[in-house]
Amino acid sequence: MNLRHMEVFRAVMLTGGVSGAAQLLHVSQPAISKLLAQAARHSGLTLFERVRGRLVPTPEAQQLYEEIEILWRGLERVRDVSRGLAHPSDGSLRLAVSASLAPYLAPQAMALLYAQFPQLKTRVEILVPSIMVDALLDQSVHLGVCLLPNEHPNLVTVKSYQCGLACVMPEGHPLAARQLIRPQDLVGHRVIASPASTLYGQTLQRSYGAAGPRLQIDMEVRSAATACWFAQAGNGIAVVDQAAVAVADQAIRGLVVRPFQARERLGVSIIRHRYRPLSVVQKAFCQAFDTVWKNALG
Repeated sequence: MNLRHMEVFRAVMLTGGVSGAAQLLHVSQPAISKLLAQAARHSGLTLFERVRGRLVPTPEAQQLYEEIEILWRGLERVRDVSRGLAHPSDGSLRLAVSASLAPYLAPQAMALLYAQFPQLKTRVEILVPSIMVDALLDQSVHLGVCLLPNEHPNLVTVKSYQCGLACVMPEGHPLAARQLIRPQDLVGHRVIASPASTLYGQTLQRSYGAAGPRLQIDMEVRSAATACWFAQAGNGIAVVDQAAVAVADQAIRGLVVRPFQARERLGVSIIRHRYRPLSVVQKAFCQAFDTVWKNALG
């Protein structure tokens, strides 16, 4: 007997006849009769006898039914588990995030995620790219959300975005009146930059173009969010990624943000281990981050 035969046999036992079993399983009575005959043939047993027009189970059928009920409770547990896995209310997520993305984009995505999974357990770490790669490879984190491209063969990009650049400065800065800032406009003003030893800093250097050698770069910081705070305090004008500007616009008072005219773009990627497929919760985070990105930087 296969599972379909057992299901039909069980339905007849529960309802007391072919008509009731057909209603329970939403199939025709002839289909039930055919499957019941197949169940008897495959089992090698006489399962029912007709007494005064009614199907009466044999002692062997009664004993078989008890065993099938035990099996059916196990199948119901499997169905419950599969439903829970497909539509969980809880779970866990270990996330690594680049500093620029941590103050605004990642928290907003997590807020959307908690609306779906209110009992979710999360751990979030702010990591530089090299350490993030190690954490993904040793599977101490599930997902990484980082600036700059992923180049490791054992990591795969789930979703990628292109992030432009912007200038941030305090209110009253001479360039605050401009609607668009070009690299040559920075000449003669103190510029807050990122170290040239980092990929981020190298991207900024390329964005300055021919004006680069003439810029007054007196301060270097590794975090775009830090650059925004120093710019707000009057230490200079900072060129940062637009992801950092998303939080600066929301959280730092007295800061003016202007687009920076440059062809350079920074890649923002959600990455995972190549050999660890995404869980339902991890897929939901990626969708939530995508929603936040489109709303903030769309």
